[in-house]
Amino acid sequence: MRILLLTHSFNSLTQRLFCALSERGHLLSVEFDIADAVAEEAVALLRPDLIVAPYLRRAIPESIWSRHRCLIVHPGIVGDRGPSALDWAISARRPEWGVTVLQAEAEMDAGPVWAAETFPLRAARKSSVYRNEVTEAALRAVLTAVERCQAGDFVPQRVPGQAHALMVQADRALDWTRMTTAELLARLDAADGVPGVADELFGQPCQLFDAWPEATLQGEPGALLGRRAGAVLRATADGALWLGHVRRAGGIKLPATQAFAEAASLPELPLPGWWKSPTPTWQDIAYEEAGGVGFLSFEFYNGAMSTEQCRRLTEAFRWASGRPTRVIVLRGGSDFWSNGIHLNTIEAADSPADESWANINAIDDLAEAILRCRTQLTVAALGGNAGAGGCFLARAADQVWVRDGVMLNPHYRNMGNLYGSEFWTYLLPPRVGADGARAIMQRRLPMTAAESVALGFYDACLPGPGFTVDVARRAAELAADPAFPARLAAKAERRAADEAAKPLAVWRAEELAEMRRNFYGFDPSYHVARYHFVSRSPHSWTPRHLARHRDLDWKVPR
Repeated sequence: MRILLLTHSFNSLTQRLFCALSERGHLLSVEFDIADAVAEEAVALLRPDLIVAPYLRRAIPESIWSRHRCLIVHPGIVGDRGPSALDWAISARRPEWGVTVLQAEAEMDAGPVWAAETFPLRAARKSSVYRNEVTEAALRAVLTAVERCQAGDFVPQRVPGQAHALMVQADRALDWTRMTTAELLARLDAADGVPGVADELFGQPCQLFDAWPEATLQGEPGALLGRRAGAVLRATADGALWLGHVRRAGGIKLPATQAFAEAASLPELPLPGWWKSPTPTWQDIAYEEAGGVGFLSFEFYNGAMSTEQCRRLTEAFRWASGRPTRVIVLRGGSDFWSNGIHLNTIEAADSPADESWANINAIDDLAEAILRCRTQLTVAALGGNAGAGGCFLARAADQVWVRDGVMLNPHYRNMGNLYGSEFWTYLLPPRVGADGARAIMQRRLPMTAAESVALGFYDACLPGPGFTVDVARRAAELAADPAFPARLAAKAERRAADEAAKPLAVWRAEELAEMRRNFYGFDPSYHVARYHFVSRSPHSWTPRHLARHRDLDWKVPR
């Protein structure tokens, strides 16, 4: 089938559907929902058999849905109607939720149902639930709906529903003096990602994101108690919450301590080292051990790694490599492994070019520390998505194990034609060949976990359910393998041979020479692209690598 994905953006869910439907032989093209006329033109060019809308912020125009079958992916259970579906469910801590695929009609979310899936609803952030449970359920439901469309004998049923209103900031209001930690966290979780919760810090309006419960520290409800690694701690009626990121009026989303200079006056509340805290708290870098294996987690918001975070993680990795273990597993975070350098902190710097340079060098230091580790075998375990430099930072490990369902974007070109670093020129070609490396870096399309292994880029694709347990088991087996000393020796020999042929310092210098041109050269593409990315500028056109129907040589297949 020719399928048009009509979407607000090429987000993680849209990418997952794009890959899954393409793998099943469908011809996919994407159009961003910019204006009715643009969508109408896309439909006229592609002449799709089916239109799927995985992520929209407004209704499909009647000029399209009245003439073409349009399937809407609604992040709610059958019968749920209206906007903010997931927000209301998380705020109320519903025990179960779901995804419904329904046909577009005049009344919002009231069309006949083509497929539906349900799932247990975790007490978690909206952004996390969306990337995990919602995405998996939507994938199953859309594939079912597409199969039913192809079969031609399915009759979708109308279901009575209950409409709800758009959740506004008044519905999300926080009362730090009276609300419990659980009540506040439910409201903050329901707004995480977009739109955040309107509140105040240091007497100034802002929107709050990235909240974490604190188990032991307390204070006067509403008071700011301290700071740690970019976050500030605020007391609740019965405890406290860490607030990791904020967006000030007219600004961009930043670590709380960077957004508010006043945070420097708060007492620092450090943890005693890298060991994972036994009680809930804000800890962006945490280490634990089991069975000869060290597990290093780094929970960086949206997978972005600032200069300071890279430096601290490098310090933690070097400390971990001095532990009496045989294997170090780099876990990353729950939703993202890494997306490379931190574009928001770069944008907010006095000199974005200087901060870009500092950030890329800091992440290169981390990659080099992993590559030069002589005391352990290293494993990058990608349980969450990765992009740009994060994909190659993972490849610096001896083994890369990736969860089935993870989306990878191993390219830099979408960010103003960045050249990229993290030793990709050293790491990628031996894995996939020169032509394969060129294709990966130029195509700008997402890659599935299974595809990364099929290409030879990564080493193993593990089932989604039980991924963490499976990683721990495989790492323990690697540590207990009688051939471990020989493996470690072989690793050292390969590194020595590679160093003799061409030192890592040379690979790094060549990449950074290109990056310096991106940061300081006459072409401002990177700086322009970064500005639009962090400020969330509305799309004015769909990139041509996604909108196949807009190719100059496009012809409707017979």
